[in-house]
Amino acid sequence: MKKYFSFLLFFLLVSCAPSDYSNIKVDEVIDGDTIKLSNGKLLRYIGIDTPEMRTKRGNQFIYSPQPYSLEAKEFNRNLVEGKFVRIEFDVEKHDRYKRLLGYCFAGEEFVNAKMITEGMAVIYTKPPNVKYADLFVDLQKQARKARKGLWGAYKIIDQSRAHKYINQIRTVRGKVLNTYDSGKVVFLNFGEDYKTDFTVIIFRNSLPHFKRKGIDPVTFYNAKTIEVSGRIREFNGPEIIVNSPEEIEIIGE
Repeated sequence: MKKYFSFLLFFLLVSCAPSDYSNIKVDEVIDGDTIKLSNGKLLRYIGIDTPEMRTKRGNQFIYSPQPYSLEAKEFNRNLVEGKFVRIEFDVEKHDRYKRLLGYCFAGEEFVNAKMITEGMAVIYTKPPNVKYADLFVDLQKQARKARKGLWGAYKIIDQSRAHKYINQIRTVRGKVLNTYDSGKVVFLNFGEDYKTDFTVIIFRNSLPHFKRKGIDPVTFYNAKTIEVSGRIREFNGPEIIVNSPEEIEIIGE
């Protein structure tokens, strides 16, 4: 009987957990772009990326705050922790880690946008979740021009040094030596060896964003010196995944 009542209590607690995201409390801020809600769900902010608090080594995540990760977390915490917020969803409601994906509003404050405005995050527009993509692009341009937050803290690095900053958010500068369209991915190659040199990756589902601007990445960026901002990943050498032309700035021919 005791086990039955324990089970019943657990069932009631779970069934009563809030599922209405129009007014839900933030229990904890995990980092600059992830929070824990009062119903136990993790929410990942759509459209932005912030420096990581932990680094994966083997099968474990080690606490190793990247530059500006603590500042981004604290800024996010001041915006939402302990407060009731409204969550707005886009096309996809969950990511591959089963976290909720959404836009967070604390009162009149659009949290995702505020993180970009103050230079605490960079844009990470991943189709099909692009509802506020144009707004985020404009806000990042302003933040970068004003050298707010991480834009003032980070120096632009040459593409030859990108391998030293794996999993960090950086701005990389270099000349595109050649381009290649595999049918699924467009590659902007900055060196002769695509397995070791820096590469910009544009997936097929992001190409409509370029087409709307009249840009064919294969021809438009070839032989140009560009700057690209985002998280440097390791896959056949260092790479940054780009989802919109606004993430690339042409410096020269």
